[in-house]
Amino acid sequence: MHAPRSLHINTDARVQLDLFRTIPGDFAPRDAQDLMSWPFFSLAKSKRVKPIDFEMGTVRVNVEATPEHGMATIWDADILIWAASQIVEARDNGRETSRLMATTPHEVLTFTGRGTAGHNYERLKAALDRLQSTTIATSIRQPSQRRRHRFSWINEWKERLDGAGRPLGIELILPDWFYSAVIDSALVLTIDRAYFDLTGGLERWLYRLVRKHGGHQTGGWSFDVSHLYLKSGVLSPRKQFAFDLRRIVLRQPLPGYTLRLETTLGRERLNFTALPVDALEKAARIFGLAPVDKP
Repeated sequence: MHAPRSLHINTDARVQLDLFRTIPGDFAPRDAQDLMSWPFFSLAKSKRVKPIDFEMGTVRVNVEATPEHGMATIWDADILIWAASQIVEARDNGRETSRLMATTPHEVLTFTGRGTAGHNYERLKAALDRLQSTTIATSIRQPSQRRRHRFSWINEWKERLDGAGRPLGIELILPDWFYSAVIDSALVLTIDRAYFDLTGGLERWLYRLVRKHGGHQTGGWSFDVSHLYLKSGVLSPRKQFAFDLRRIVLRQPLPGYTLRLETTLGRERLNFTALPVDALEKAARIFGLAPVDKP
């Protein structure tokens, strides 16, 4: 059984870890590359309990959820994007970081583009519960493919309340597997702040995959649709997945990229190309500023 949300962080863990107090800011969002490539999260807003059991080449990813909370979703992963952004920003400015983080609900909600009404705080706590209760076992970044690193997205968390029961702050402990990836600058990418505005789970997953593999290459990138289906970890049939993909291509919602479907020798491929942007517009989009007016 997993601990309830009003968790008291283990005293031994606190003794071993320095407290990293986060600072509010509009700095660029960062994402861990490993989380952008593989099926670590549910892409559905409805509760998912069925595990993800993924194997491709030497990569193994197993994700398990509890019936009480369900699997952590790709929207819950915004909290990990916030955490990665805080750690990278602090490191780049010479501040000490730690897996033990102290913040406020308001800071997390505003950074990820959420409202700050009461129901948003409750959703944040539910997301933290799913991140803590979801367990992952993976061969990624292990010295041998026979080894599996097992962890939860959040080891422990607790909230601090005032006398009236209003939330004052949150403390949480990140797993070493995630923290190690974020500290290594080669394993982190900056993402467009407009990512937080994407409402569909599949389009969010597609953006992260495209950003990871395609980056800003002028020639673009392409994937076989069957390959994408396997990497997504979705429960829907392949035909439904392909239909949803076509609808996304029609809408073109991904910030910074254009999508195109092509059929060659009876196989569908998704092609994506980075849109040309100048330096000012790129900076404005990363930091969520208004579009730059051009003369």
